[in-house]
Amino acid sequence: MLSLDLSGRNALVAGSTQGIGLASAQALAQLGAQCTLLARNEAALQKAIATLDTSKGQQHQYLVADYSQPELVRSVVAAFVAHNQVHILVNNSGGPAAGLASAASTDAFLAAFNQHLICNHIVTGLVVPAMQAAGYGRVINIISTSVKIPLRGLGVSNTIRGAVASWAKTMANELGQYGITVNNVLPGATATARLSGIIENKATKGGLPQEEVTQ
Repeated sequence: MLSLDLSGRNALVAGSTQGIGLASAQALAQLGAQCTLLARNEAALQKAIATLDTSKGQQHQYLVADYSQPELVRSVVAAFVAHNQVHILVNNSGGPAAGLASAASTDAFLAAFNQHLICNHIVTGLVVPAMQAAGYGRVINIISTSVKIPLRGLGVSNTIRGAVASWAKTMANELGQYGITVNNVLPGATATARLSGIIENKATKGGLPQEEVTQ
C-alpha cells in the first residue's frame, strides 16, 4: 500500500475551523503538509490550529477573512501568496440556508454565488500563477452530491453547487496542461454542526435533505 508524503507541500484550506474543512486540514497535516487555515473566526482558527499534526516540523498558520466579503478575501489571500507558495488549495465554505428555490430571494442567490463561486474563483486565481510556474498544483473543491441530483429543501445550495461544479470542470480543462489538477469532492450527509442544524430545522417539516454540510 502506497503512503502519500506531503512533506514540503503547503496547503491552504478554506472553511477549516470545523466540519469537513477542519478534517481536511487535519488529514493533510498528518501526511506532512504545512497548512494555512482560512476562515472568519480568529478564536476558532486558533483552536483548530492546535489540533493539527506537527510531527514533521510543520509550522501551521491561519488567515482571517469572511467569505461574505469577496474583496476582503482577495486582499487577505493576495498578501499571503505574495510571500508563500501554495501547492494544495481546498475550496470549502458552509452551505447556504435551507429552503425552497421557489421561495428564495434574489439576494439569497447572489450572496451564495459570491460566497461559493466568486470566492473560490478569487482564491484559485491568486494561487494558480505560482502553481503554473512550479508545474504542480492541486485544487480540491468541497461541493455536494446535489450536483448530480438536487436535494429537497436546499434550493439555493443546489443551484450554486451546480455552478461551482461546472466552473471547476472548466478550470480542470484549462489548467491540466500545467500539471494542475482540479477535482470536486461530493460529500453526502456528514456528521457536522451544519447537518445537525438542518435536521433540527427539518424534523417537524417532513423529510430530511441529505446535504453535504461543509462547516
